[in-house]
Amino acid sequence: MAHVLNDLEMYNRYGARWWTGDTAWIRTLQNMVPARLQHFNPLVGDWRGKTVLDLGCGGGFMAEAMAERGALVVGLDPAEEALAAAREHAAAVGLEIDYRTGVGEAMPFEDASLDVVVSCDALEHVRDLGQVLDEVARVLKPRGLFLFDTINKNALASFVVVTMGERVLRLMPRGTHDPDLFIRPRELKRLLQRRGFEVGRFQGLGPVGVNRRFDPTFRLLPVTAVNYLGSARKRPEAA
Repeated sequence: MAHVLNDLEMYNRYGARWWTGDTAWIRTLQNMVPARLQHFNPLVGDWRGKTVLDLGCGGGFMAEAMAERGALVVGLDPAEEALAAAREHAAAVGLEIDYRTGVGEAMPFEDASLDVVVSCDALEHVRDLGQVLDEVARVLKPRGLFLFDTINKNALASFVVVTMGERVLRLMPRGTHDPDLFIRPRELKRLLQRRGFEVGRFQGLGPVGVNRRFDPTFRLLPVTAVNYLGSARKRPEAA
């Protein structure tokens, strides 16, 4: 049976289970947060009081982690069911996070209104990457910071993420990714520079072991062949 690629509807199908802990691939997403923060924290410095957009927030793992550090967080995602779970959990733990329905190609925010935009596990899913990056540049303040992670575009990444991750190990539902939408670091750097960003170094991210539930745990890596993180700062003259 053929599978739909880049199946974003799965985030609605599984949305209510985001925080229940009974779905292995959702736990895997949560397990990636500490490694991401290890890379992002030194770049941001102090999160307190900064206006931060979590672009493609899903059920809110990264959004809550940033809010716990004092950021003023807005989460944006097209998956209503995942957002419902995010709102419910944030209220239960006493975090004020503004979750909104929307897409990266048309963000409901004023020009130059945000200090930081964070996009994890999202750029490789969007319909129009160029338009999303245009919107990131528009909503960031001068010297605002764009933090992201995504998947490299090469045969190894396709094998690791799709063949092994989806079909063999089933770390994600089959059809989650479309390898044609993966992004080479040099291409992402070029697109960001064209939009007035100073692009920082890229850092690898990958599994290094398993926890007690036999879920993968993650760490920063020196190689960017599969998953990688990065940062870009908006130049003042780009405002």
